[in-house]
Amino acid sequence: MTLTGTLDTRTEADRVAFVFTVKNEDSESAMLSFRDSCTADFAVLDGDDERWRWSQGRMFTQALQSEELEPGETVTYEGEWEQPDAGTHTVVATLEAENHDCEARTELSI
Repeated sequence: MTLTGTLDTRTEADRVAFVFTVKNEDSESAMLSFRDSCTADFAVLDGDDERWRWSQGRMFTQALQSEELEPGETVTYEGEWEQPDAGTHTVVATLEAENHDCEARTELSI
C-alpha cells in the first residue's frame, strides 16, 4: 500500500497552523486503523531536539476507529502550534494509523 503525505504550514502572529494531507497512491483502497482519536501528530524539531508536539498533554478518546481511502483519494489532518518559538524548525507530520505508515516534513522559519 502506497500512501504519500504533504505538509503545509501557515504562520500568523501568535500561532502556526499545520495541514497534513495523506493520499492513497495505490490502485486498491486502504483501510486506516486507529487505536484512539489521535489520527495524526505534529512535532517541531530544532535539529535533533523536539521543541513541541501537538499530542503532548492532550487526552484522546480511547475507541478503535477506521477510515477508508479509495485509490487517488486524500484525507487531511490539522493541528495548531500556539505561541511558537522563534527560529528555524523542521516540522514532522505523522499518520498515527496502526497498519500504515505515512510522514511528511517541511522547514519552518518564525
